Amino acid sequence: MNVMNNCLHFKGDIPCKPHKIYGVHCEDCEYFSPIGKQILIIKLGAAGDVIRTTPILHKLRSEFPKAEIIWLTDFPLFVPKKYVNTILKWNDKNILWLQNRKFDLLVNLDKDHHALALAESIKATEKKGYLPDEFGKCHPADDDAKHKWQTGLWDDLCIQNLKSYPQEIFEMFGYEFTDEKYILDIPESEIKFNLPDRKRIIGLNTGCGTRWLTRLWGKKNWIEISNKLHEKGFVPLLLGGFIENEMNTEIATNSKAIYLGYFDIKVFLNLINKCDLIVTSVTMAMHIAIGYEKKLVLLNNIFNKHEFELYGLGTILEPEGKDCLGCYKNTCEIECMSTISPNMVLKTIEQLLKI
Repeated sequence: MNVMNNCLHFKGDIPCKPHKIYGVHCEDCEYFSPIGKQILIIKLGAAGDVIRTTPILHKLRSEFPKAEIIWLTDFPLFVPKKYVNTILKWNDKNILWLQNRKFDLLVNLDKDHHALALAESIKATEKKGYLPDEFGKCHPADDDAKHKWQTGLWDDLCIQNLKSYPQEIFEMFGYEFTDEKYILDIPESEIKFNLPDRKRIIGLNTGCGTRWLTRLWGKKNWIEISNKLHEKGFVPLLLGGFIENEMNTEIATNSKAIYLGYFDIKVFLNLINKCDLIVTSVTMAMHIAIGYEKKLVLLNNIFNKHEFELYGLGTILEPEGKDCLGCYKNTCEIECMSTISPNMVLKTIEQLLKI
């Protein structure tokens, strides 16, 4: 019996989908789909960066509709199954398999030492993105990656940068960014949320992780905006994880905000999808909101605002009269985020929702 191992459906160890559904074999299969270009993307994290890398899949699928695309990541949930043939999580078994394959194109978008080493060790006709130099340090694989690499090296170049993250990623692949959108699946969830009907839900994502705490807006502001939103007929819904649980519980106790608790990531994705608008600092929730095309009020102080592609969905609010924007500090005696008032946020929400 002939075996067509160059077919996109062929698995090698288990029956392929056409065989399971239609009972066909390779020699008489009308669903044969020959593998085109074999492409490996290494983009491990962070979660938000994985989400905002997904626009490149529009271009790859357009250019190479028959390509076998494999994506290695720490966050497989955020890689869209419709566009990627195989989604792999970083582990010894998957790394061993990749190191014994050869690809037409390998693109490594991570600067971490282990990602660089892996990219160097895998055989590929063409390699793009980042590779290790002779000292094992991050270096651009070609001229297409130089801009992104250099803005990560020098603070002054980072502050001057006018390119968005998706634009830079497209350049690293050798393409021009033309407003391709995020691709984010909505996972199945059995949890039903007890939320008011026929009212606009404003998701308030109060946390910012632990790395750059200067992004925190503060409990007082979240309490005030919650009450103002309630007075205007909105439903203020507190969002966050385990780290924000204590703060969100306190905010809910002292305001009109609803807090349903913290959930696993799949439920969290569904909860954000229930919202009409999200208020957040630069976090994973911001990228999820963009992926689901939600209106967005982005509170930003430490990052270069030009790196964010909002696709016309939102407005970026920054501290006024501050020369230290883009500082990347974790702690600071200047509480610059406090200069963004709840009234400013409320006005922006009303403008975005055309009220």
